[in-house]
Amino acid sequence: MDKQQWSPAGLELKHLRCLVAIIDTGSFTDAGLELGISQAAVSRNLHALEQFLGVRLLHRTSRTIEPTSAGVRVLARARILLAGANDLVAEATAGHALLHIGHAWSAFGRHTTEFQRRWHESHPEVELRLVRHNSPTGGLAEGMCDLAVVRAPLDLKPWSHALVGHEHRVVALASDDPWARRRSIRLDEIPARTLVIDRRTGTTTLNLWPEDERPTVTYTHDIDDWLAAIATSYCVGLTPQATAAQYRRDGIIYRPLRDAAPVPVHLIWRRQDPHPATHAAVALAIDLYREHHQSPRSRT
Repeated sequence: MDKQQWSPAGLELKHLRCLVAIIDTGSFTDAGLELGISQAAVSRNLHALEQFLGVRLLHRTSRTIEPTSAGVRVLARARILLAGANDLVAEATAGHALLHIGHAWSAFGRHTTEFQRRWHESHPEVELRLVRHNSPTGGLAEGMCDLAVVRAPLDLKPWSHALVGHEHRVVALASDDPWARRRSIRLDEIPARTLVIDRRTGTTTLNLWPEDERPTVTYTHDIDDWLAAIATSYCVGLTPQATAAQYRRDGIIYRPLRDAAPVPVHLIWRRQDPHPATHAAVALAIDLYREHHQSPRSRT
């Protein structure tokens, strides 16, 4: 085959299914029975695949069928592609029976388990799946979810959105940090330290301080890198309370941050064709944040 004329459009799933079925069943006849086609059709599909790829895929004798070295590689990829195609069909046909809620760091924080429990009790017909995606929209812009929990500063105009609650900020410290012995830390003390900020999905910006009183900053691009930097005792981090609830790590402690505005928590979704369960999810999240805010413990 002329490599300049190669196009993946000539590759069909039926070719890959035949290759996998031949290997798994051990014969062209049994492969045809498994796939519901004739033995001749199995042979044609295998021949078309070998012609398309320009390599021989099987060693055939009167008694055995074994993959060639190229066949072994193609077979491994074929299984992955077919599994992906099956997952795609399952996702598409499930339709509104699945609700995916994305988040960049910590879903609903301390409310996550209760959200899942109440959702299962109230909406057993809609399976809830939480999806972590390291992007500013928690996977919504990438098509990974139906709704997303957003805390980071974000232009909300492109999305439908609802404010579900607020979360107090905390300071993340190494457990052997000198500040670890304190009960709380003031916002105006942070500039004395090096502050680590997650550039992609973090909630902290330098606008928290006057321009001439801002801390030295180092940047990361992922929650795990952010936590690793703090564990060295070289940096401290600021984050919503949800992070402290979701990421309890050895070597990391959290202390309340005083004098800082709380972090707004939004749910966002696409304006066009929203999931039918969208407003139920928003209402449940609002209820959970309101209940916590009104509880006696939250006011102490």
